[in-house]
Amino acid sequence: MSFDEQINRKGTHSSKWDMMKATYGVSPDDGLSMWVADMDFRPPSVVQSALEKMMKNGVYGYFGDDRAYLEAITWWMQTRHGWTVDPESIFTTHGLVNGAAMCLDAFTNKGDGVILMTPVYHAFARVIKAAKRQLVECQLISKAGRYVLDIEAWDAQMTGAEKMFILCSPHNPGGRVWTKQELTDIANFCERHDLILISDEIHHDLVMPGFTHHVMPLAAPHVQDRLIMMTAGSKTFNIAGAHTGNVIIYNPKLKQIFKNRMIALGSSPNSFGLHMVTAAYSPEGAKWVDELRLYIDHNRQAFDAGINSIKGVRSMPLEGTYLAWVDFAGTGMHEDEIKDRIQDTAKIAVNHGTSFGKGGESFMRFNLGMPFFQVEAAIARMQKAFSDLQ
Repeated sequence: MSFDEQINRKGTHSSKWDMMKATYGVSPDDGLSMWVADMDFRPPSVVQSALEKMMKNGVYGYFGDDRAYLEAITWWMQTRHGWTVDPESIFTTHGLVNGAAMCLDAFTNKGDGVILMTPVYHAFARVIKAAKRQLVECQLISKAGRYVLDIEAWDAQMTGAEKMFILCSPHNPGGRVWTKQELTDIANFCERHDLILISDEIHHDLVMPGFTHHVMPLAAPHVQDRLIMMTAGSKTFNIAGAHTGNVIIYNPKLKQIFKNRMIALGSSPNSFGLHMVTAAYSPEGAKWVDELRLYIDHNRQAFDAGINSIKGVRSMPLEGTYLAWVDFAGTGMHEDEIKDRIQDTAKIAVNHGTSFGKGGESFMRFNLGMPFFQVEAAIARMQKAFSDLQ
C-alpha cells in the first residue's frame, strides 16, 4: 500500500477527526487532526482480507478455538522481540487501557499508591483516579533534550503505601526507547519497594532506525515474579478500534488472581479483534510494519527540522512511537497563547501537555501517523503561526 494515500475519515465516527471541533474548536473541514493516537493509514491488506472472509461467511457469533490467535502472538513476540511467551500466560482484554484498569482492580485496593513516570499517557491517571487509588507522580527529568530517570529522587518519594508501578515502554509522549540499563534500574526500584510492575509495551514495534526495544522480561528477568506485561497489535497495525490487547502474566499466584477477576466481571474477547490480530501477526504484517517505520522516520525527520527552526520551540528527539513531543518553553509564552496559535491560527488539533501530568506544562503532542504531505502542511502552518518569533 501507499502511505501517501489521503483517506477521508470525516463522518466515519472517527474520534480523531469527528471529535476535533468539539474538543479543540478546530474544524475538520480546514483543520489538521494530530491528537488521538491512531494513524491515518489503512492496516496491512492481510487484516482487511481477514475481515472480508468474516463478512463473506456472514455469521458473527461467539469466537471459539483461539489456538491460531495465541500461536500468532507467540510467533510475533519470538520473531520480532526474541521473547518466548507461554500461551497459557496470555489473557485478552478490551485494549490496554482496559488491561491497566483490570490490573488495578485485581492487584490493588482503594487508597493504594500507583506510580507513574510523568509526563505520561493520560489514560493511566484517569483510570487510577476513577478507581480511587492514589496517583503518585515520579517525574522524569530532561537531560540534553531527552527524558532520563531520576531514581534517587523517586526513592525519596516512597512512603510504603505504593503497591504498583505502571511503565510506558516505549514512552508516550516523550518517545524514549528505554535502554536495558534503564529498564533494569526500574525493575530494581520495583523490587526494592515491593511493587507490582506493569509494563505497557503497546508501541514496542514502532521504534526508529538505530534504536532497539527491549521487552522487560528479557531486560530484567529477575523481576518476572512481580511483572505483568501488556502488549497489543493496536498501535502497530492501526487497529485500535478493535479493542484487543493482551495481559501476560507468569507468576502463578498473580495469574490466578487475574483469571478470577476476568471470570467475575464476565469479560470475553471481541471476535473481530481476534481475527484481525491473528492476521496481522504474520510475515505479511511484519513487512508492512518495516515499511511503516521507515515512513514515520521520514515524517519525524522533516517535522523536527521544520519545528526546530521556530525560535524557542524544540521537538524532543523521537526514538519510538509516532508521537512528537514539542516543548514551547523557549517562546516565553503562556499556555493559552500557545494553544490559540496552534488551534486558532494554524488550525491544528493537538494534545495539551498538561493532560500528561507533571512536567508536561510547556509541551504539546503531535501525531505524525499521517501522509507526508499533511506533515508538510502542519510544518508550514506552525511556522506561519509563530512567524513573529523568527
